Amino acid sequence: MLKGDSRKMREWWLLVGLLCIPLLAVYLHIPPPQLSPALLTWRSAGAFFTFRSNNIFYRETYGAVGSSDVVILLHGFPTSSLDWYKIWEPLNRRFNRVIALDFLGFGFSDKPRPHRYSIFEQASVVEALVSHLGLTEQRVNLLSHDYGDTVALELLYRSDHNRTGHLTINSLCLSNGGIFPETHHPRFLQKLLKDSSFLSPVLTRLTNYMMFSKGLGDVFGPYTQPTDAEFLDMWTGVRFNDGNLVMDSILQFINQRDEHRDRWVGALTSTFIPVHMIYGPLDPVNPHPQFIFLYQKLVQRSTVSVLDEHISHYPQLEDPTGFLNAYFSFINAF
Repeated sequence: MLKGDSRKMREWWLLVGLLCIPLLAVYLHIPPPQLSPALLTWRSAGAFFTFRSNNIFYRETYGAVGSSDVVILLHGFPTSSLDWYKIWEPLNRRFNRVIALDFLGFGFSDKPRPHRYSIFEQASVVEALVSHLGLTEQRVNLLSHDYGDTVALELLYRSDHNRTGHLTINSLCLSNGGIFPETHHPRFLQKLLKDSSFLSPVLTRLTNYMMFSKGLGDVFGPYTQPTDAEFLDMWTGVRFNDGNLVMDSILQFINQRDEHRDRWVGALTSTFIPVHMIYGPLDPVNPHPQFIFLYQKLVQRSTVSVLDEHISHYPQLEDPTGFLNAYFSFINAF
């Protein structure tokens, strides 16, 4: 075969491959897994409210009698309010009301597409939930993780600047969130998806349970990995309402963190609201010691709890006892 013919043949096969990728992606878009008993129980214990024509899932329980304290739990990416299940009951014994939601595009909440997901909108979702529950005048405690940390910082900014509809924040506890772009290391697939390239629609369809569990497992410690059932529940939450197809849109939050760093880091460094950081130091997304050194340097009024060295990016799931001890020490100190 002539050299020119060989080159044309390679180009032809490349073109065939490129044409087949979308077809393969469509083929691999298999139905989502059925809800497990644990997920069915979690959903049946919750409710929905409407935000801008979208249904938002939330769960609320009443606990400690004689207390008026309220805690609102803000979950991370790409999971859901189920992230808090291991610490829910102890929180329920400490607080009068424990509230969590699935952000728009996550868990059991609606996942509109196309849609421009943003941290600003998610903060408005939280404010709308607080209003829906009649807590507008109530001082609330925010407990957040990962993506939820950035939503919490937007809520903090609105509160400290007395914006219309803002929460009255009593305290803020963050955990393992990429609040500083300069120390944040998103996973490889996240980098690909966040840039909204022409590959994004293909990649979101190609992502499957094995890829998901491998990627998520990498941000858990080697001795604190989720069980197979927990991995499957997390994946089912993503796939529910075709949530995998909006992941590229949601991941714009990484770019938003860069663009609005001064707003959100500024809110954190200037607030007089009590702030605490619970940190799993094995976190590859916000690595030790760079992240915590920068945090302590910039957020000098905050207290910090560094958990055991084998705890990684999901401390509330990996070490619920250590996480709760750290949180209760903070919340009971004022």
